Amino acid sequence: MTASPLPSPPLHSEGRGPEPEALDILYVDEQLAVVNKPAGLMVHDSALARGETDFAADRLREQFGKPIFLVHRLDRATSGCLLLAFDRDSASTLGKVLMSREVEKDYWAICRGWPEESFVVDYPLDGGPGKPLKKPAITRFTRLATTELELPSANFPTSRYALLCAQPETGRFRQIRRHLKHLSHHMIGDTSHGDGRHNRQFRMLGIHRMLLHARRLAFAHPLDGRRIEVIAPPDAEFAKALALFADAPSH
Repeated sequence: MTASPLPSPPLHSEGRGPEPEALDILYVDEQLAVVNKPAGLMVHDSALARGETDFAADRLREQFGKPIFLVHRLDRATSGCLLLAFDRDSASTLGKVLMSREVEKDYWAICRGWPEESFVVDYPLDGGPGKPLKKPAITRFTRLATTELELPSANFPTSRYALLCAQPETGRFRQIRRHLKHLSHHMIGDTSHGDGRHNRQFRMLGIHRMLLHARRLAFAHPLDGRRIEVIAPPDAEFAKALALFADAPSH
């Protein structure tokens, strides 16, 4: 994986409103950083931006005061650990580590229904719009907690939900979301691949975001090989969803 420095944004002129908030830094050294990306913020400009002008890459370049190299991406609706490097060599090394699956990536997701306690989805996925070629895609899931809420669903008086830990072994377009849809255990809050009825139930509870959070990253440092492990705390809305699970892990 070859990374290139992201182009600098135009200078802000006076009268354009408040400066964007700085992102929470979870780990930083001379070579790299891990930040906690908020849900709803795009990582960088792309064809999907649709007029958006606020990007994590721009905020981080200004926040650190130097060029950055994004090592991986998170969807706009996903929160949590975002890995970046400050030089091309570190970015290249970390990119190769990602491709070799030596980076441990844990995501927390909340889905409809109660899937098995542990399962693997091995289901090829295309690359998204304009990329019809399907490639292998594998995600490992572990069920962390379950809940049954007094919310009518279809012909049932209650609805069941599960908190999952997802560990993608590949990095396909919206992989976790699409794998859960494939199993009919749709991710809550996912407006593209989810179930509208259950999304509405959670909005009525005051939870309006997609419930996917990049919880943990663990990898070998590209300079000296020491192990780096970073955990991103969930935001207030995700924490509100976690509170629905009596047996949810501590966050």
